[in-house]
Amino acid sequence: MKAVIMAGGKGTRLRSVSEELPKPMVPVLGKPVLEYQLDNLRQCGITDIIMVVGYRSSYIRDHFGDGSRFSVNISYINEDEPLGTAGALYFLKEILDEDFLLLMGDLMLSVDFIRFMDFHKKEVGEATLFVHPNSHPYDSDIIIMDTAGRLSEYTEDRCKRGGRPPHASGSARVRGVIGKSSERPEVYHNIVNAGIYALSPKILEMIKEPKKLDLDRDIIRPLIEKGRIAAYRSSEYVKDMGTPERYETVARDIGSGLVRSRNLKNRQKCIFLDRDGTLNRYIGLLRKPEELELIPGAAEAIRLINESEYLAIVITNQPVIARGEVSFEELDLINARLETELGSKGAYLDDLFFCPHHPDSGFEGEIKELKFNCCCRKPETGMLMAAAEKYNIDLSASYMIGDMTMDICCGQRAGTHTVLLGTGKAGKDGHYECKPDLMSADILEAVKSIMDRTQDL
Repeated sequence: MKAVIMAGGKGTRLRSVSEELPKPMVPVLGKPVLEYQLDNLRQCGITDIIMVVGYRSSYIRDHFGDGSRFSVNISYINEDEPLGTAGALYFLKEILDEDFLLLMGDLMLSVDFIRFMDFHKKEVGEATLFVHPNSHPYDSDIIIMDTAGRLSEYTEDRCKRGGRPPHASGSARVRGVIGKSSERPEVYHNIVNAGIYALSPKILEMIKEPKKLDLDRDIIRPLIEKGRIAAYRSSEYVKDMGTPERYETVARDIGSGLVRSRNLKNRQKCIFLDRDGTLNRYIGLLRKPEELELIPGAAEAIRLINESEYLAIVITNQPVIARGEVSFEELDLINARLETELGSKGAYLDDLFFCPHHPDSGFEGEIKELKFNCCCRKPETGMLMAAAEKYNIDLSASYMIGDMTMDICCGQRAGTHTVLLGTGKAGKDGHYECKPDLMSADILEAVKSIMDRTQDL
């Protein structure tokens, strides 16, 4: 497998730290960001690298040479004039005849590229985008995917007791893009293109001449309309260093070990979160997006998790679907409202898992196919197990936070630590006999307590 790195950027906004170096050569803790990328690729067994260079390319060539000093093989394509993020791919037509990786050279990252490429090979299409949530979705291009889920994914043969529910609802197909300068809908999911691509050589056939092209606008978006683009969602560390503020964040994250630890080759730690009564005010069964209101301090709590070594994943029972009171599409809008509200405050969820089942019958308009004792409705552990499998989570090093005894019982059955909150039901639902490891007034106090315990270990 070959990797192509677009390394021709100027880094104009980083002049205060770059001293007019090419953007990929900006040092972070004494080491160019491009070198971190090579380390990551080599660790995944990818050693054949093509660098597309332009601005002050001698800095890159002099530092890396043929790559032998870094245990990789490097060849170069030089842009005599800037050709955007895709124009120079024209010169790869005679070089590449199999799927390849494409990276933007200004990214600090730590990714299990083998896992990514395995996913890409299972999808049928010309490209797979590496996508993730971020702390500033309001000024990022948003990727639109089928996230609502389908009845066929949650029937009894898929979710029988002792089995596994779907890893995540919805399709891997990309359905559209909301540009960062475009008018936004009122609510949207925080899913952003990270700047990493798995591409088929068929992509190269679309580039007829070496002229300035934008990969996303001129190549990817036309293929989205044809249903030929997939997306791979990951919690791994990928950040651009486009501004001095983001540069400082990246430097801090490298120093703390966060960048390395987020690679999915490593066991992850997670703070699992109930939704209603934990993140948003409890009003009974929530049926409309406009009814969702964040609990004070919830966004700050999620930001603290985002900045830590823990993932933030919501685990929520949503029997309103089985009862016929909310459709999959309506629940999707409610969850999008949650992500939009958090994103506006610089916080994000790494993922959200929901159970649409309900064991009791007798509701007008109920969906009979969803009326059974499943493996995922809390206190059953199916959602936690599915998340653990998807993100390589060490449950014994993780926490489950909620406002009901079923949350605590679920966490204990899965082997996590548990925290019971004083918001929502405040543990007074009385369904299960269980004692949490911690009790906190609200989600912010709970997360701060977990962070304090983590520092003491």
